[in-house]
Amino acid sequence: MEFENPLIRAELIRRYKRFLADVKLADGRGVTAHCPNPGSMLGLADPGAEVWLSDNPAPSRKLRYGLELVRAGDTLVGVNTGRGNAIVAEALAERRIEALAPYTDIRREAKMGARSRVDFLLAGPGLPICYLEVKSVTLRRDGPAEFPDAKTERGARHLAELTAIAGQGGRGVILYLVQRGDCARFKIAADIDPGYAKAAAQARAAGVAALCYACEVSLQGIRLGRKIAAH
Repeated sequence: MEFENPLIRAELIRRYKRFLADVKLADGRGVTAHCPNPGSMLGLADPGAEVWLSDNPAPSRKLRYGLELVRAGDTLVGVNTGRGNAIVAEALAERRIEALAPYTDIRREAKMGARSRVDFLLAGPGLPICYLEVKSVTLRRDGPAEFPDAKTERGARHLAELTAIAGQGGRGVILYLVQRGDCARFKIAADIDPGYAKAAAQARAAGVAALCYACEVSLQGIRLGRKIAAH
């Protein structure tokens, strides 16, 4: 997944109201950017952080700039969770996710359960229909990547619906997409959201598969990287 236009470097002043961030551009101007991340961005929202913005001057947009990357030490982290499905779609098309490579029919945003839509519905000759849900991961505290970084009732509901699918003999998969390249392991952040951790354990017991991949993040784009161990 390549960025449509060159990103613009800025300094984070503050992130607030979930979807807003005040930043200072290189020329000293202060602007408000859209923050396309519903989580807490724990560890990535400190004032003074180096951030990179997309620039879309279309008159229809309320905010011209959008937050894309945050530098954490030597690592660039993709914080635009809306990019996750594009990254995975590209990897699926290129057959780079080994467990899902045999699937040839890839549909996006299909109905799942009574209240949700699944990110991908996969099909292929002689294969069971696969319901694939993608979760973007940005949190790293003491080594492993972790999800979630805030309580997520929606995420727990998605797990419950995948659990129901697995209980009926279907195939449910959740893919944790770590939008950074400095993590070798992944775990559920049970201390942040015990309810999600419980739903994840129930899903695993029902046969829902969990995959986890790191990403190769650069100023040019974000690409699915290596598979990492999930605990």
